[in-house]
Amino acid sequence: MINAQDIKNGTCVRLDGDLYFCIEFLHVKPGKGNTFMRTKLKNVVDGRVLERRFNIGEKLEDVRVERRPYQFLYMDGQDAIFMNQETYEQIPISKELITGAAYMKESDVVEVVSDASTETILFAEMPIKTQLKITYTEPGVKGDTATNTLKPATVETGAEVRVPLFCNEGEIIEVDTRDGSYQGRVR
Repeated sequence: MINAQDIKNGTCVRLDGDLYFCIEFLHVKPGKGNTFMRTKLKNVVDGRVLERRFNIGEKLEDVRVERRPYQFLYMDGQDAIFMNQETYEQIPISKELITGAAYMKESDVVEVVSDASTETILFAEMPIKTQLKITYTEPGVKGDTATNTLKPATVETGAEVRVPLFCNEGEIIEVDTRDGSYQGRVR
């Protein structure tokens, strides 16, 4: 159990049977009345964000989580098979639990977050930026750098990314795995 004033970004708590990560907190001391914590909590399972107020001194059930690097091996239906890099044990993780799964390629290392007490996997997250090769896009024309126009491009994982007109097949680009946006070319 932890006190409400001990909540920080990244703290995992159990509320109403669900697990939540704190993504934002504010210690509020009004002119009149008691001090309280205003928090934004993100549900681990479905990603919903909940705003909640806690009085100082209120007890909350904290959850100890472990973050470990796992290497992506291959897809098996709707599950992705990962290998623990320390013990070499292989585990399946459902594709819905992986953030940025559309941009994941073989041998990528992801961070798997699990509940330390029950060994239940909560979610897995890709690194924020990843480098992917463009496998198909319409050819670029020299001089197409003046406008902010974007065109669709298919990358090596099969996902579609919107890229500037000057990008061509075979180029390696950097993609933000959170929203699939183009970040730049890799030289």
